[in-house]
Amino acid sequence: MNILQAENLSISFTRYTGWLRREVIMPVRQLDLTLEAGEITAVVGASGSGKSLLAHAILGILPVNAKVGGSIRYRGEILTPAKQARLRGEDIILVPQSVTYLDPLMRSGTQVRLAARSSDPLKLQREAFRRYRLEREVELMYPHQLSGGMARRIMAASAFVSGARLIIADEPTPGMQAEDVAETMRWFRELADQGHAVLLITHDLESAVTGADKIAVMNAGMTVEWLPASHFSGRGEMIRHPYSRALWNSLPANNFSLPQASFRKVSGGQEGPGCPLAACCELATARCREELPGMREVMKGWVRCHAS
Repeated sequence: MNILQAENLSISFTRYTGWLRREVIMPVRQLDLTLEAGEITAVVGASGSGKSLLAHAILGILPVNAKVGGSIRYRGEILTPAKQARLRGEDIILVPQSVTYLDPLMRSGTQVRLAARSSDPLKLQREAFRRYRLEREVELMYPHQLSGGMARRIMAASAFVSGARLIIADEPTPGMQAEDVAETMRWFRELADQGHAVLLITHDLESAVTGADKIAVMNAGMTVEWLPASHFSGRGEMIRHPYSRALWNSLPANNFSLPQASFRKVSGGQEGPGCPLAACCELATARCREELPGMREVMKGWVRCHAS
């Protein structure tokens, strides 16, 4: 079941650069994504590629100088600001990147119970604590008394008890040991298997490949490819976009020493008639420099590239 669909999404910001001088930057443009119930979709890309802005656009928590173009549909209906306010924290919940999102003045158990949609929130909270290996005494702890791992479990427990149809996890595994990353991914898999749609925002391609069903690769504020996670295998023969293939082959475990495009970080705010990646892609043609590619279906996935 289609839970959320972003089509040709753009996010721009107006900022002042001097006395009465303004400029408009567009860090996200032509972003396309579909989220299905029962699936984990990972959005991967370098820092600054627009991943977290996507989450904030869905939740309706962008700053006031932001302008959103294109469309976001939730369960087939346009996601208006009024609907975002109604769904935020109910049908759509965020597992944030920073544990500072926890209320410093509220005990951990209380915070989880407030997220619960149940006639017996205490029972549901304690069930969640057992699931995430949190002892009973943790209920009475304040956030400053929690270890980093305990705090992340509290946020995962809040998502578990919420009953939300869409769970957005923004960089949930930074700095974790491999076993903790694997455990976190198992939590999200459990939620997906219960029928939730999970949007995982991460720069960790390796963990995304092992835990997600589909992967959307972002660069320069665009979705450059959207494909099944199983396509990230071998030497990347089933990966169509040169940037996605370069990401895969650059992992330490995939040191194949194959010729590939040499990509550098590209700002999503750069404007121009062609593909923003053309200047650093060895496969670029004259068409790439003159015409921005659209998304087209290839091998059970979608790719935005003239050369693929």
